[in-house]
Amino acid sequence: MVELDEWLSGRIDKTKELGLYRKVRTMNSAPFSKMLIDGQRQIVFSSNNYLGLANDRRLVYAAEKILHEFGVGSTGSRLTTGHTDWHQRLEEKIASFKQTENALLFSSGYLANVGVLSSLPEKGDVILSDQLNHASIIDGCRLSKAETLVYNHIDMDDLEKKLKETASYQRRFIVTDGVFSMDGTIAPLDQMISLAKRFHAYLIVDDAHATGVLGENGRGTGEYFGVHPDVVIGTLSKAIGTEGGFVAGSHVLIDFLLNHARTFIFQTAMPPAVCAASYAALEIMEESYTKRQRLFSNVKKIKTRLKEMGYIVKGDLTPIIPVLIGDSKEAVIFAEKLQENGLYVPAIRPPTVPDGESRIRLTVTSDHSSKEIDYLLDCFHFIGKELNMIR
Repeated sequence: MVELDEWLSGRIDKTKELGLYRKVRTMNSAPFSKMLIDGQRQIVFSSNNYLGLANDRRLVYAAEKILHEFGVGSTGSRLTTGHTDWHQRLEEKIASFKQTENALLFSSGYLANVGVLSSLPEKGDVILSDQLNHASIIDGCRLSKAETLVYNHIDMDDLEKKLKETASYQRRFIVTDGVFSMDGTIAPLDQMISLAKRFHAYLIVDDAHATGVLGENGRGTGEYFGVHPDVVIGTLSKAIGTEGGFVAGSHVLIDFLLNHARTFIFQTAMPPAVCAASYAALEIMEESYTKRQRLFSNVKKIKTRLKEMGYIVKGDLTPIIPVLIGDSKEAVIFAEKLQENGLYVPAIRPPTVPDGESRIRLTVTSDHSSKEIDYLLDCFHFIGKELNMIR
């Protein structure tokens, strides 16, 4: 029998040959727009810190105060020793922000998605899942006792067709990202709500990349379209700038998940200090429009200029800006050249995206200065010409 390491080394070699090998980079400084990465100063255009709150002193002070009062860890699950008044306060704040009856914290957005999808649909039900849904949604569907059908990405005709075809199932659940993390597209929740009501289905939305960003008050995709999905899932690790996940919805839904979602029941609770920092972030988001205005000004400038250069830029007006390269090896070369010029933007390759659609995935924040954005665009211009990707 081949030794384990020998077998795995062969598989890693194949990954390298395909241009899909990955390795982690070490961040040597706090999450600002400029950071030390592996000891080198880089301008970062790959962070989900959309509103710059991860390094906001108000969040740091809020966490520090509660850290001294409650300690470092929560010491157990929420149903044993892990629950504090800060968990409850944050859940009430999230419910108020999302305009739902109640909310429930999970230790990550990934666990929230898996918890909902593995516990809510039953055998005899069917889940209709968008083609480009996040891996956590896909894994949640795999763990569900329900059957899963995939509809074409934000294709409402295909979704309607599959809703008609699944009339014999006892219940139907439509699940979608609000903003899709690799394409920057927005799910048309107004149309989806209409279809859900027409076909007596439930709508579940993962609002990870929309919370704090979309809508007049940053409440997410629901506010953006003026609708209220049955289940709203989210994360604290994007615009809110901390860590953890949540589900927002009715009192009955939250009570059900508290008793049935295994990723809640058996998972150690978030530290209270993180809850306090998250609470402070939501208060800041409720009080200020300036950060979102600056964010979308940055987004519009970058997308417009890149398209003018001749790049294929995907997505709607969100902070996620995918620039299509195509070949995975070429995408890696492009990313390496950006890094040589002080810009940290890793290439996104299969299996994260389909074959032939490798890309440079820019994510923009409100903290990026005009000077940093101009430099990014200048680099895209001369690297694109050097690699014969644009004229």
